[in-house]
Amino acid sequence: MNEQDSALVAALHRGDPYACDEMVKQFSSRIYNVALRLTGHPNEAEEVLQETFIKACRGADAFEGRSSLGTWLHRIAINNSLMRLRRRQAPSISLDTATGYDDGDSEPYQLRDWYWEPESLALTDELHQIMDAAVETLPERLRSAFVLRDLEGLSTKEAAEVLDISAANLKVRLHRARLLLRERLGTYFIERAQNAGGIR
Repeated sequence: MNEQDSALVAALHRGDPYACDEMVKQFSSRIYNVALRLTGHPNEAEEVLQETFIKACRGADAFEGRSSLGTWLHRIAINNSLMRLRRRQAPSISLDTATGYDDGDSEPYQLRDWYWEPESLALTDELHQIMDAAVETLPERLRSAFVLRDLEGLSTKEAAEVLDISAANLKVRLHRARLLLRERLGTYFIERAQNAGGIR
């Protein structure tokens, strides 16, 4: 935990009335983005944001500083977001099944022959919408890994800490998420390449 986090946590533990405001100021944007990408709904993301900071401010004494303050807040936000997703109880088809992917060593079938690394992709408005829709179809555990690592830019170590899993497990989930998204987005990229004259 860096000095800034340490000072803020100390202020929270002292009951400093301005400490919660400062925490919200520093982290609200990132927490909202994570909640929005997980829930897919601005109103729910706002509610997750409020719930996260209420819980953090009221439970600050329980934070022992074993991780960074940001990691702790991300963990609260993800838990709140996933609880909301589960409460929807909407029937859906898991991409694990729909693409022939399970927990074994198999990979999605019909993978298109194109190269994609999300961190190197310049997202247009159209692709933002397509990407967001595709991310929403990912199974919860894969979606969380992808959002934290590839969309929010956390390091592998930080994302693993947020999800309370090993770095190796995080990498496996991320790999699977990327493969599933490749399958989901394959048609879009092939059409874009054809229009640009890249594929005949």
